[in-house]
Amino acid sequence: MDIESLNTFITLASTKNFTRTANQMFVAQSTVTNRINELEKELKLRLFNRTNRNVELTAEGERFRLYAEQVLELTQTSLAEITNVRHFNSHLRIGSADSIYEGHLAPLIMEYRKKHPTDSLKISIGLSNHLIDQLQNDLLDIVFTYLPLNKAAYTCDLFHRDNLILVTDIKNKKHRRGISQQELINEKYLMCNFALQDVGQYIRKLFPRFHQFELEIDDCMKIVPYLIDQENYTFLPKDMADTYIREKKLREVKLLDFRTPVINSYIIYRKSKKALLRGLI
Repeated sequence: MDIESLNTFITLASTKNFTRTANQMFVAQSTVTNRINELEKELKLRLFNRTNRNVELTAEGERFRLYAEQVLELTQTSLAEITNVRHFNSHLRIGSADSIYEGHLAPLIMEYRKKHPTDSLKISIGLSNHLIDQLQNDLLDIVFTYLPLNKAAYTCDLFHRDNLILVTDIKNKKHRRGISQQELINEKYLMCNFALQDVGQYIRKLFPRFHQFELEIDDCMKIVPYLIDQENYTFLPKDMADTYIREKKLREVKLLDFRTPVINSYIIYRKSKKALLRGLI
């Protein structure tokens, strides 16, 4: 088992596609396949369930992913400390959901860097549930997520409250005065639940049972290109959508006969590491 095999495994677990993994790692697809096959052979475990279109981690693969991430993190940290000529006062590992980072966290990190120039930061962007797993496995020091964590060893505080608004392309002339729930059902709605369990379920319940969405994605930052210059609709956190509204790329659509829930985001860290987080919390 070597580092390249572990890196390949982690990348494939993220992309869920052999071709995309090969492209990201700048190797042939056969190299990716061979590395995964050798890894499974060595472990005597099936790490992925393969289909014609993509791959999914098995239960054993999910457990091995945590181990692989820990090994890579330890390796990278150790090598960085050995080879780095410049020594920092502290190293802070931050994880954040994409929309939280774009909407609220990035300015705080910029300010932190100005006040603490001798600290190094490592920022990871991911889904809330994955970030919480990484926090509990000591791969991250602090996370900003849409999901809370209620465990005695951790502090979980409300970070931000945001409204959910319906948006469409600025040039889309339909529903200028607002839209009803029934009208929304008949439009091209693109589903983005961005790992918000309660909010995601609320949105689904606006539509008929077993409704098939034209496009479904779990990261709302990735859905914006599918809105611009098209007559599609989706819900976005207001603070995130406001950037595109100010740039006159999107516009908000008023809701006539229904309302959306408030989105809560959380800041979570191990209580024993509070001193490390000075200036950020």
